[in-house]
Amino acid sequence: MPAPKSFRIAIPQEALDDLRARLSRTRFPDEAPEAPWSFGASVDYMRELVAYWRDEFDWRAQEEKLNAFPQFKVEMDGIDLHFIHVQGKRPNPTPLLLSHGWPGSIVEFADIIPMLTDPAAFGGDPADAFTVVAPSLPGYTLSFREGQKRVGLEGIADMFARLMRDVLGYQKFCAQGGDWGSVITTLLAHMHPALLHGFHVNMLIAGRDPSAFPNPTPEQIAYYKVASDWMQEESGYQWIQGTKPQTLAFGLTDSPAGLAAWIVEKFRTWSDCGGEIENAISRDAMLANITLYWATGAIGSSFWPYYDRRHSKWPIPRDARIPVPFGYAEFPNEIMRPPRSFAEAQYDIRRWSVMEKGGHFAALEQPAALAHEIREFFRPLRGQQ
Repeated sequence: MPAPKSFRIAIPQEALDDLRARLSRTRFPDEAPEAPWSFGASVDYMRELVAYWRDEFDWRAQEEKLNAFPQFKVEMDGIDLHFIHVQGKRPNPTPLLLSHGWPGSIVEFADIIPMLTDPAAFGGDPADAFTVVAPSLPGYTLSFREGQKRVGLEGIADMFARLMRDVLGYQKFCAQGGDWGSVITTLLAHMHPALLHGFHVNMLIAGRDPSAFPNPTPEQIAYYKVASDWMQEESGYQWIQGTKPQTLAFGLTDSPAGLAAWIVEKFRTWSDCGGEIENAISRDAMLANITLYWATGAIGSSFWPYYDRRHSKWPIPRDARIPVPFGYAEFPNEIMRPPRSFAEAQYDIRRWSVMEKGGHFAALEQPAALAHEIREFFRPLRGQQ
């Protein structure tokens, strides 16, 4: 296995100049004669955001913030896999793998990583420190180059297992994820249970098959109604990304405003923001994430997990029980919140927390609350063989 090579983010200035020039030539659509956001991204909001991105947003400040973390790349299966690797501030800290999802990136972890690696600096117990490994998913931003092969979710889980065990030498570790990161983390526990002390997610993968509950409870019936409504009104992005991703990639790779609108609408809909994105996610953090997608040209390849899922079987048998200790933080504006009864047959539930505030982008929206949950869940599991 090749040794990791040190890496720093350095977007060329000509790429930033080109971005600014493209933003200055944005051709905006008209606003449909209904309330803003009724049919997708608001035109007035996007005009304001594009102007801010063009004239005020400081990418170099965001780049410097990310480069404060030690970063590396390692060649795995023909992919230069990018990852952050920050040592914990205590003797023998427990390694923790953090996995993001779509349309996220390592930007999601900028605030939570110090809380996990140096809890004492935030009023916590030094004994809770983790050494954090946070990869960019293969095909996403800094783990993408033009023409590289696509990797499905099982392949990503296996690659992350090898990164932790074979490249970094961690024979046992903790894992946490949201969005696709939840799926990848769950697959890790299913495929490589001996590697994990436990796994924790903030998006629960459970309860997809109604036939498993022939006599559903009122709680389960209510969830199926919510899930059905969501599939009717909110899943269009999954269908296009999962069937014709290449076509969509043309528009979003050529137009930064189009890319931003595609991602911004998800930040608004999925976060706990009350209709105002910046109530949950800062404008600079959101644009840092979008700029990474733009500068790397990775939006098309980031759709691949959707295509892979739509054209392959669910990799975990419905009757399989995952023996690894499991923890879950249910944030109130998460996309889906299956009842605990859906999870009990498949998971060894050790912690189930209903959170007061937050949405789909928990590490970005509520880093302190999520860090607390991660520490609390893994504390009794550290050091177990």
